[in-house]
Amino acid sequence: MITFEYISDSSFKPSVSHKIWLQQVIRLEGKVPGDISYIFCDDDYMLERNIEFLNHDTYTDIITFDQCVGDVVSGSILISVDRVVENANKFGKSFENEFLRVLVHGTLHLCGYKDKSDEEAKLMRQKENEALAILNI
Repeated sequence: MITFEYISDSSFKPSVSHKIWLQQVIRLEGKVPGDISYIFCDDDYMLERNIEFLNHDTYTDIITFDQCVGDVVSGSILISVDRVVENANKFGKSFENEFLRVLVHGTLHLCGYKDKSDEEAKLMRQKENEALAILNI
């Protein structure tokens, strides 16, 4: 089951259709949707978690906690709404487009995709674009 939790306000609230979309993305990767919690927070909350769990004293838009077992995709995904707003402005995208990209980015991490190397990041971006195309974005 996919759940959305809000620690900070967001002008964009994912809907049931977004849950169905994310489950579809998981199935297209040959995986089974499990329990995934998306937690929307602000920069301060995210920075505290980034320091606590990853020992990184920097802002980030997303942290993914993988709890997958076999092909069952489960985990918790923290998303900083503040970073999504800033990145949307930085890249000249709408807030909704950037928000959906970050949603699916975390899902793809849980499906096993990485983005540390240039090659991994290129594949991740391709997978994000394929997923967004399902929504015609």
